Amino acid sequence: MNKADRLNKLLPNGRGVWIPIDHGASDFPIPGLTDTEGVIKSLVAAGVDGILAQKGVVSHYQNLCEGSKTSMVIHFSVSTRHAGPDAANKVIVGHADEVIPRGGIGVSCQVNMGSPNEAAMIERMGQLSREALHHELPMFGMVYARGEHLNPIEGDHTQCNAHAVRLAFELGCDAAKTVWTGDAESFSAIATAAPIPVLVAGGPSTGDSRGILAMVRQALDAGASGVCMGRQVFAHSQVEAIARALVMLVHQNATVDEAMKACNL
Repeated sequence: MNKADRLNKLLPNGRGVWIPIDHGASDFPIPGLTDTEGVIKSLVAAGVDGILAQKGVVSHYQNLCEGSKTSMVIHFSVSTRHAGPDAANKVIVGHADEVIPRGGIGVSCQVNMGSPNEAAMIERMGQLSREALHHELPMFGMVYARGEHLNPIEGDHTQCNAHAVRLAFELGCDAAKTVWTGDAESFSAIATAAPIPVLVAGGPSTGDSRGILAMVRQALDAGASGVCMGRQVFAHSQVEAIARALVMLVHQNATVDEAMKACNL
């Protein structure tokens, strides 16, 4: 399988439902990830395209994805809640040459733009991008515009989120994660900031199925190519149902009502 094949598996027709479950490395115990195997089985049953996880999780559970449409991406960035002022400094904990042997088909990396350690994280993303290129692996960028040194250009109604997507693209990422900015106009500016798929994040868990799906529907209509949504899914009381509803929105262009009815939400 070459890079194009792997990318098409993760983003069929350029669209994707990706569920990150890497949170346990940074924070634990947290709702939804105390039964990691159960969560992964639910996500596979729902037909999500990608599960993003740390390399140990991928090695241990990749067999659950065998024979399904779901693939695993290794997220190589880590910090923990115990690092004090260094908690936003995401370090790289592996190499792209581990991905295939561990059962993954892509790499993921995080940069906290505007943080004191931004330069080091950018350098790490650039290095991982180089490794991914030589191993024919898709690369995903989680670039968050949330550091204390953010310096938005005057008139930037995306609050640096368009710049974050652009940075991911310019560093070689094949897709990027962004946040819902609350309105179609600003989100459209983010979605068109780079010629790569932009997936919308979910934020903290709310358990509000209609609210989650309504936000995703608005983001899709404003130019998102899918979702990269963790806590809103793995901490949901109906993991498989909410994941299946997201698949319907992204891949079948369903309405919120159609998805909720079909998935018994």
